[in-house]
Amino acid sequence: MEGVRLNKFHGRVDGSDRPCASQGCEEAGEFRAPGERRPGFDGPGDYRWFCLDHVRAFNAGYDWFEGMSADEILAAQHPVSGWERETRAFSATAGIDQAPRWADFADPLDAIASRARARQPQPRKDGKVLTADQRRALDVLGLGHEADRSEVRRRYSALVRQYHPDRNGGDRSYETRLQQVVEAYQALRQVF
Repeated sequence: MEGVRLNKFHGRVDGSDRPCASQGCEEAGEFRAPGERRPGFDGPGDYRWFCLDHVRAFNAGYDWFEGMSADEILAAQHPVSGWERETRAFSATAGIDQAPRWADFADPLDAIASRARARQPQPRKDGKVLTADQRRALDVLGLGHEADRSEVRRRYSALVRQYHPDRNGGDRSYETRLQQVVEAYQALRQVF
């Protein structure tokens, strides 16, 4: 095993030029620890860098559940936590926008044409072909792509009654959803 250097301390970044984050410490910060901003949708979060002694002290007092409610802690500790989300491979739309399998086609242009045909919207029973914006608007209203004018009106009225603060006891938490419903109806009003 010549050439492989095993490190006694897992996680050490040798040759780090970062100083230790502990005040007054002159050692190099060779060990990464969680920072103030936790990992989430917008990235991996912030990190602090400590020397070996200070990372041990940090780890001894670190509480991953700090700031969580009892329900959030219980959900995070559940054995299937994180498994409720579908991965791309198992989702209903898996592979739809993937590159074609070239081995299935003799001519590369046939593969490209097949992908383009699969992405074209299909006409409704009445012969109309809806744009992507119109299909999204129907999805916002919770209607199928074959919905007619009266269904769109009824659903719009029901959702406005549900989300408008004057009708739901002054609850303003649905304002964004109400705005989406109004915009969807405006997009569909001219079509139907």
